[in-house]
Amino acid sequence: MKMNEQLHTGELYLPLDDSIMQEQIKCLEKQYEYNSTRPTELSKREKLLKEMLAEIGEGCYIEPPFHANWGGKHVHFGKNVYANFNLTVVDDTHIYVGDYTMFGPNVIIATGGHPILPELREQAYQYNASVKIGRNCWIGAGAVIVPGITIGDNTVIGAGSVVTKDIPANVVAVGNPCKVLREINEHDKEFYFKDKRIDKKLLK
Repeated sequence: MKMNEQLHTGELYLPLDDSIMQEQIKCLEKQYEYNSTRPTELSKREKLLKEMLAEIGEGCYIEPPFHANWGGKHVHFGKNVYANFNLTVVDDTHIYVGDYTMFGPNVIIATGGHPILPELREQAYQYNASVKIGRNCWIGAGAVIVPGITIGDNTVIGAGSVVTKDIPANVVAVGNPCKVLREINEHDKEFYFKDKRIDKKLLK
């Protein structure tokens, strides 16, 4: 099996192999072009994202700068996904993001890992594990999501959290390591922030 065929198998491989680097550099050129666009070039940004990402639904937007090992080649966005400044995706294998999910600034999603054994790291071996983020999630500023993680629908990940284990749907989870704080509940139907009440007219 060639090295570039092992990106998505979970097996150890060498990321600096020529068969990988040649393809990867083409993706990074496209990413550079995206990050060099002017704020008024919205249509150009939209066109580039469709070329860069594996899948992207309607109404998605990524604030430049956007950083990705493969320029988004292995990133799958549903519709109406929003990412604030400095989203970093180590997309050496697939990252799946559901509809309406939002990312705060400086979020990191990593699929690439390295062995604990020093002898293997010295040779630059790597393995990849895909990340799945559900529908209508909010990933707070500065959160880090490590390889192989699944986050359920509607879940909120607090700012600065480090997600090292799967997080279920419909919860608020925070911390390092990130743990479930509570379920989304009746209180959240009344208040959007501290004592600030939700205008019922806003609810569908």
